[in-house]
Amino acid sequence: MINLYLTGDKIISNEQEAFSLYEKSVFGEKKEGRIEYSNVEALFLVQERKSFLFLGKKKLSFDELLKRLKKQDKKIEVKLAVYSDLRKRGHIVKSALKFGAEFRVYEKGSRPGNDHAKWILYTTKDHELLDWHEFSAKNRVAHSTKKKLLLAIVDDESDVSYYEVSWFKP
Repeated sequence: MINLYLTGDKIISNEQEAFSLYEKSVFGEKKEGRIEYSNVEALFLVQERKSFLFLGKKKLSFDELLKRLKKQDKKIEVKLAVYSDLRKRGHIVKSALKFGAEFRVYEKGSRPGNDHAKWILYTTKDHELLDWHEFSAKNRVAHSTKKKLLLAIVDDESDVSYYEVSWFKP
């Protein structure tokens, strides 16, 4: 088990196990002699019982952590469903905020730093609407970054359906 620590708005660990997991499976980012985790990465590791998360000396349960993170990100449960599904399928999933998307997704066997992500991914619930202007903007971002657009639609049972969108020139 890896101990993670919530400090301000960051989730970090400097344990050897955290560095080992990073080297093996690319969880977190190496920064200043520690591993820093995104909220969804930390939530996944706690959910999968690979980590404990501490706020000071208090160990937070998965539900306590989820409640805390929902205050910062109303879509965290949708993101977690998608992140979990892709990780369990063997993909590396990283933040894509600089692309204006939730995640960038690497093909199985690819690693950030060695390879480029194949997809930028947007998440949504199955009952939410996506208008054509928003859809077009997302597709343009994917095209301009030389990635494919991947839409992840999450239903009420947290099952995920994926739709890959790409340009076609007849």
